Amino acid sequence: MNGPLKATLVLAAFVVVVGAVLWVTTDRAYFAVFVVLGLVTGLGAWFTGRTAPTGRTASSRPLEYPEDKTP
Repeated sequence: MNGPLKATLVLAAFVVVVGAVLWVTTDRAYFAVFVVLGLVTGLGAWFTGRTAPTGRTASSRPLEYPEDKTP
């Protein structure tokens, strides 16, 4: 789990908690939107923000430039 993903999940959890607390304390149902949007944001970040598996891939090799090679 990388830093931006952690930050997004923490922010989404904060939005869900604030929405739930305001919904319960004020008895206004439109704070449920905070809960729903926080959950959607958290799920979207979890499924799209995962890091690639570690290991050697084609893009992990250093670039080779033929003009840089001197005999």
